[in-house]
Amino acid sequence: MKLEYVLPKDIESRSFEIIGQELKERGISIDEDKAFIIKRAIHTTADFDYADTLCFSENAVDKARELILSGADIVTDTNMALSGINKGTLARFGGRVHCFMADETVAAEAKERGLTRASVSMEYASRIEKPVIFAIGNAPTALISLREMYDNNGFKPAFVIGVPVGFVNVEAAKEMIMETDIPYIVNRGRKGGSNVAAAICNALIYDVAGSRG
Repeated sequence: MKLEYVLPKDIESRSFEIIGQELKERGISIDEDKAFIIKRAIHTTADFDYADTLCFSENAVDKARELILSGADIVTDTNMALSGINKGTLARFGGRVHCFMADETVAAEAKERGLTRASVSMEYASRIEKPVIFAIGNAPTALISLREMYDNNGFKPAFVIGVPVGFVNVEAAKEMIMETDIPYIVNRGRKGGSNVAAAICNALIYDVAGSRG
């Protein structure tokens, strides 16, 4: 293969051009209102399966836009996702990004109760007194905790991005969210990751800011 000379500032846009071309070549058609999210997930992973497996609840994109515009916060289950989300652009709308996984109080409580830190961190996040978008890219127990709070305590997250990666309880945890009336973007199956969670958040943030990439 020959090298393609692309200016640094044009690499991302050229990547999206290639993604669009390959989707067409593969005969894959995606809804226009979701395309900017699906393409960014593919851009992050170079995995075209996301065109088939990324699932959206009814009016999910519009609801996520409204939340960001109204200043909703984002809670992640990893510091990697926290680092990857564009916090400066989100802050323009009044939102902040949180991750409680490294909090000493969360760690101590998780150990005492025999739970994962992800589970306890979701409980802490549920106390934030404003709408929250939960962006889960690593821990299925975070999704399970959200579902348990929904069932037992009447807590309904404003939105869930559920894309944990792995093998143990990953698929079941995603399905548990999709069974509810919680607005969601979820990737069915085992694939996902903190990078995908951050990519979906950024796709939505950039869309609201008027620059989809």
